[in-house]
Amino acid sequence: QLQLVESGGALVQPGGSLRLSCAASGFTLDNYYIAWFRQAPGKEREGVLCISSSGVSTNYADSVKGRFTISRDTAKNTVYLQMNSLKPEDTAIYYCAAQRRYYQGSFCLLSEWPYDIWGQGTQVTVSS
Repeated sequence: QLQLVESGGALVQPGGSLRLSCAASGFTLDNYYIAWFRQAPGKEREGVLCISSSGVSTNYADSVKGRFTISRDTAKNTVYLQMNSLKPEDTAIYYCAAQRRYYQGSFCLLSEWPYDIWGQGTQVTVSS
């Protein structure tokens, strides 16, 4: 069974940092496109950032550029989302997603398509 499990969500003060983890089981993250999405209360889920299967290309939503970064740890089969300078508007459930079946372009996509493996989400709350 192909599975992603997120962890690391927490309550953090504005300006603080947090690192989310996304661990894969049943498959190896190498050669998969990986993305982080988030969904705030009352809003649609949006793509935050992603990394291509080669690891060379990344793509960021404008709202997180310069604050969030994505990285992989091949040995741990885990992807990380490092979030710095957090703002209240970053409050959301954060999901990681993976795919390699439907899209093989040079760049990763921030749309929900083509990701077909999804985690259950982890809550991030930014508040004083």
